[in-house]
Amino acid sequence: MSARVAAAWALLPGYLAWHVVLSLSALALGVAISLPLAVAASRSIRLRWPVLAFASLIQTIPSLALLALFYPLLLALSALTRATVGVSFPALGFLPSLLALTLYSMLPILRNGVAGVLGVDPAIREAADGVGMTPRQKLLQVELPLAAPVIMAGVRTAAVWTIGAATLSTPVGQTSLGNYIFAGLQTENWVFVLFGCVASAALALIADQLLGLLEVSARRRSRPLALGAVIALLAGAALAITPLLSFGRPASYVIGAKNFSEQYILAELMADRLEARGARVTRKEDLGSAVAYRALAAGEIDAYVDYSGTLWTNVLQRTDNPGRAAVLRELTAELRRRDGVVVLGSLGFENAYAFAMRPDRAGALHIASISDLAREAPRLTLGSDLEFLSRPEWKAVKTAYGLAFSAERSYQPTFMYRALTDGEVDVISAFSSDGRIAAQHLVVLADPKGAIPPYDAVVLISPKRAGDARLRAALQPLIGKISVEAMRSANYSVDRDRAKATPAEAARALDAAIRAAATSPRPVPRPRR
Repeated sequence: MSARVAAAWALLPGYLAWHVVLSLSALALGVAISLPLAVAASRSIRLRWPVLAFASLIQTIPSLALLALFYPLLLALSALTRATVGVSFPALGFLPSLLALTLYSMLPILRNGVAGVLGVDPAIREAADGVGMTPRQKLLQVELPLAAPVIMAGVRTAAVWTIGAATLSTPVGQTSLGNYIFAGLQTENWVFVLFGCVASAALALIADQLLGLLEVSARRRSRPLALGAVIALLAGAALAITPLLSFGRPASYVIGAKNFSEQYILAELMADRLEARGARVTRKEDLGSAVAYRALAAGEIDAYVDYSGTLWTNVLQRTDNPGRAAVLRELTAELRRRDGVVVLGSLGFENAYAFAMRPDRAGALHIASISDLAREAPRLTLGSDLEFLSRPEWKAVKTAYGLAFSAERSYQPTFMYRALTDGEVDVISAFSSDGRIAAQHLVVLADPKGAIPPYDAVVLISPKRAGDARLRAALQPLIGKISVEAMRSANYSVDRDRAKATPAEAARALDAAIRAAATSPRPVPRPRR
């Protein structure tokens, strides 16, 4: 426990700094856009409804979906600008998060802005007109000062919403306090989850209270109080972002990872190898499969581990299965030709989708293969990870065997195994390199029709790093050196119920095993007599 707390504290400065930068930038941009719109909407009934309706519509979109939607949009726009004017921009991380959170912050500022301006006493407006004020003078010297308390109440609400929603920027590659939560939920590291929640709540509370001082100063017309609140806000923000100054220059390499334990471990393993060679490395974790590959092809991450079956079906849109060796060979050639992506090679193990059941349940129903499962499926519940039910592999298996379950539920991978153990689901789409299969004595169902493609774990390198000698030198020694048994052991050390290792600890142990195997002398065959 103490090791996890220490690890959480060590990560806090960086996570908090990026969270503050993102939230503050989005809130400032939201105020800059919303306040003029609120003034314009208060002047025009025709403008008021569409502006407020648009802001309300944005709130109906789940914040995680809104963040995710900006990524493909910005990626397409970046490709267009690169093709037309030769200039591109990063579509992963800060920019999509900033734009989504800016939109998310607008509704309370707009509503309170319109209500505040319209709520100014008409008699005061008439008095301003009577002394000869211009519309601009009346707005700046009368209406906005009187509406300021109401507007500040909207800004306070927007600040709390923005700080909370910023935790969801992790899946699009932006570092935030959400890194604690996403990684903690996946690895059942409740210290990390608690750290993320408490830190985010504390940040929102502090921001709300400091902005509350501005609201009070506006109500009391107290300039000293307003100045003190502004100084406190700026000082707090400056203190929070100080750790970023140590990063100064951008990282030399960006290593990506998806959102499960094996990916965290392999990302740490690759990053450690690079750092041992003096490189600066940033981790971009909790990426979806499509986001990760697109980010690599666009050069926004430099390397990550993916799986041949995922690339074969999702990226190349192939539905055939020519066999493990042929898939890897054709995949390597096609990704290089189409996207300039380098498949450095297989790490040596497969992490395939595999349907798994508890032994007692499988035995009672006499299920040993997916064909047997199809017979009982109408009375069973399937549990899957968050992606599987929308992937081409599921459609292929479903079609090949005629699977029709009574219910289908999606979980984070860790909770998927929990659901199987607790009897909430009857069968799950497990991962063949997961140590929990052996630890929980699960029955892996045979695939007699070969509907599930091979899933070799392969190291991918972005086009811009294709000729990078240091990156290749760091990662090439991993190719073919990780057995499925070694990967299962590393995964289980992170996923087990007690004495959990962190992904970084599991990566170091795995690396030590790889190096030991590489240096251990091979047995010399005895001469025949």
